[in-house]
Amino acid sequence: MNDPLTDAEDDAATPLTPEERHDLIPSYITTRDQLNEVEQLGIAEADRWAFSRKRDVLDERFLLSLHKRMFQGVWRWAGSFRTTPRNIGVEAYQIAVELRQLLDDVRYWVAHATFPPDEIALRFHTRLTWIHPFPNGNGRHARLATDLLVVALGGERFTWGGGGLIDATTMRKAYIDAVRAGDNHDFAPLLAFARS
Repeated sequence: MNDPLTDAEDDAATPLTPEERHDLIPSYITTRDQLNEVEQLGIAEADRWAFSRKRDVLDERFLLSLHKRMFQGVWRWAGSFRTTPRNIGVEAYQIAVELRQLLDDVRYWVAHATFPPDEIALRFHTRLTWIHPFPNGNGRHARLATDLLVVALGGERFTWGGGGLIDATTMRKAYIDAVRAGDNHDFAPLLAFARS
């Protein structure tokens, strides 16, 4: 049986367990397009909230509350670490430790100007997506958190290719390829994509 909420054409999409899909709040959603639409409404509201005042993006509680604000109207597990294995990401029991290590690393990079601001932000993005802390919404959450970080570092928000990355398009493939290059410590493709 095909699940209409699973995008079979996008091998980079995070599959949800049946229990996680059961935690969908709006009962009228039956298609991926409907899900994307309602999630985007929450993301737009979270974006306004996040940029309404200065935030400490390098705080674990803030990152959890950001995810919750983005998806609280859609998923009961919004703002909670995943507890199940994924096709990508660290083991669920390692999420909190890996996230704390990432936040400590980024604080060090900022304090010591280890990399330029854009590179610090994109290294943060790459590691956050690699950790994959949530059942779903990791890329969208990481992009918003990364935008907050680069702005806090005195830069401009990233354009992320200048278009939507939800659908399995050429632009989404370019983004996924750039993130995967970052996983291998090659940040040039992600920098080019994020500023295009």
